[in-house]
Amino acid sequence: MSETQVKTAHPKGLWVLFGTEMWERFNFYGMRALLTLFLVNSLLMKEEDASLIYGGFLGLCYLTPMLGGFIADRFFGNRNCILLGGLMMAIGQMMLFASASVFGENLGLATTLMYSALGIIVFGNGFFKPNISSMVGSLYPVQEKSKLDTAFTIFYMGINLGAFLGQFICPMLGDVKDHGGIRDIHAFKWGFLAASIAMLIGTLVFYLLKNKYVVTPEGRPLGGLPSKNTASDFEEGESQNAVFTSKSLVLAVISFIGLYFAFHFSVDGTNVVKTVIYPVIYASGITLAGLILSDSSLTKVERDRIIVIYIVSFFIIFFWAAFEQAGSSLTFIADNQTDRTFMFGWQMPASMVQIFNGLFVVLFAVPFSMLWDKLRAKGREPISPVKQAIGLALMALAYFIIANNVKDLGNNGLLAIKWLILLYLIQTCAELCLSPIGLSLVGKLSPKRFSSLLYGVFFLSNASGYALAGTLGSILPSTGDKFNKAKELGIDLQGVLDKTITPTAEQLKLLSTNQISDHNPIFAGVEIHNLFEFFMVFVILTGLAAVILFALTPFLKKMMHGIR
Repeated sequence: MSETQVKTAHPKGLWVLFGTEMWERFNFYGMRALLTLFLVNSLLMKEEDASLIYGGFLGLCYLTPMLGGFIADRFFGNRNCILLGGLMMAIGQMMLFASASVFGENLGLATTLMYSALGIIVFGNGFFKPNISSMVGSLYPVQEKSKLDTAFTIFYMGINLGAFLGQFICPMLGDVKDHGGIRDIHAFKWGFLAASIAMLIGTLVFYLLKNKYVVTPEGRPLGGLPSKNTASDFEEGESQNAVFTSKSLVLAVISFIGLYFAFHFSVDGTNVVKTVIYPVIYASGITLAGLILSDSSLTKVERDRIIVIYIVSFFIIFFWAAFEQAGSSLTFIADNQTDRTFMFGWQMPASMVQIFNGLFVVLFAVPFSMLWDKLRAKGREPISPVKQAIGLALMALAYFIIANNVKDLGNNGLLAIKWLILLYLIQTCAELCLSPIGLSLVGKLSPKRFSSLLYGVFFLSNASGYALAGTLGSILPSTGDKFNKAKELGIDLQGVLDKTITPTAEQLKLLSTNQISDHNPIFAGVEIHNLFEFFMVFVILTGLAAVILFALTPFLKKMMHGIR
């Protein structure tokens, strides 16, 4: 074989990054499976507040990659940021373990430890996430960039293998009920401890193997200090440094402040997550996008390609808003109004039901990768935005099916677990059409000098989606367990919600003490009365996003300038 021929095998560094990301996702998704149930059952929070915290936490986890990408590109390099981020996340999980160990004796201390732990995990994820993703694209020479869809699909399988293991092992250890169905609220700590150990393993794997395998096609170490990058790391004619003027930086700061207050005052309520954190996430995404476009060294082709990333990122917000109900509203529904009898009479823990997403990705990632390769060989592979529009359409279909299956449940009916499994199956197909393809698209379209930073922008769309997911999760109407508990208290909850009964002050206090809302949630001025209406919100949002994105694809194809 001549040296000019393109290699067919994937570089070994891909498998090192695969393993590192697998253990990190074990850590993250294992904790995510338990978080909202821990907040509600151990820290005694309302489901609405738990959903908002969950959305805010996930949103910040995908906001801080902007900072992590900037620090990596300018100061520390990808490698050092990955190691730092891994250690911080392991420490954060240990603090959750401490929180889950002391809540019975000191609820205030446990709550403080929980918030501190989530903060450390947020910044650790920010250092880790954009840097490992950007290194995948750098493993391949320019002539093999067409293999990135396949490479990122394989990498994505590592993400979901870790998610599957974390969502199996952490709930088995941390979400434990006795034969009477009573949850052991002191067991959550063991799930958080397992997550911490997994993160330490992932960090060690990367540390030991990075020098040997995580290298450029020429054999030079990838992701070192920025000062050690050479001109050969950039394409011919490509600028190696961003050029931001003082004026553009000042305008960026002013824009962020203005956008923050615009979002802040558009939100009703006093919840800090909703009125402070969510506006920070939304304002940061728009500001950073504008700042990058202000770089005076950008060529027209580069600018057009970056705009494509922005447009696609906007539509991805609605996908993640629907997808990330898994850890909040769908977990509460699984816990409170689902028959979780799975096999041989075994009652699957509510926090484990979301495991099917990771399992299905592991099963279908390679077939999807082979599908794209086969279509590419025949010249029939759809461009990335078309794949992502298909993903959004599948998400709408998944929620439409489950909406029709909860339509006649009433207050006491139980949803069969098979419908949640089907939901996760269709969502997985949607995810494989959208998320790894989006990662690959950023790798193809990004100028090298903005590689990590544009991954940060891409993850900001995830952050905005998660923030929206928290808002949407908080509008979950009362599930069957709430009606049963209210009945035990001698209160007609349906009458209270329908406003045909005016509850006394004592009844309102009882409802509040038992974490039961005395009113239906409102979204966009519309009252949500039941689960059917709740799920139809996601059908409408993702369905419209799919149609509009598909309609835009001819325009986007032109702006990609030959990159598919």
